[in-house]
Amino acid sequence: MDMLGQTPIPSTSIEVCNPDGFQFNSGVIIENSGALLCGGEAFSWRPWGSSSPKSLINGKGQFEIPEQALGVLSLVWPRPDLLIIGMGGGIWPLAPETRRAISGLGMRVDVMDTRNASSQFNLLATERGVDEVAALLVPLGWRG
Repeated sequence: MDMLGQTPIPSTSIEVCNPDGFQFNSGVIIENSGALLCGGEAFSWRPWGSSSPKSLINGKGQFEIPEQALGVLSLVWPRPDLLIIGMGGGIWPLAPETRRAISGLGMRVDVMDTRNASSQFNLLATERGVDEVAALLVPLGWRG
């Protein structure tokens, strides 16, 4: 029984996770960047840019993103209930500062590798709607 058979697939559903970006159901391709998916929109997202640290893994081996990299999420209303973070090809513990910043936005967080995060986002965005779930995805080939 296909319970989601009549539900339209969101245009921000990830079809392909490339080593340097993503391809979406709508045909849009993001290259040489991560992706921020929120409210049915896909944004290029580079928390490792020139003004930020080159590595997203801090000295304690934790995944840490600068608070300003979450800036778009602070502007969205209503905010998604859940933020899925795809950490590239691996999984690291989330730094307490990053977890606090996300919690301060009133969002729960779920961390996993990018392939699984993409699948989880596709399922939840279809099931619950694109306004209820957001994702921050690091490309599979990213090396911190």
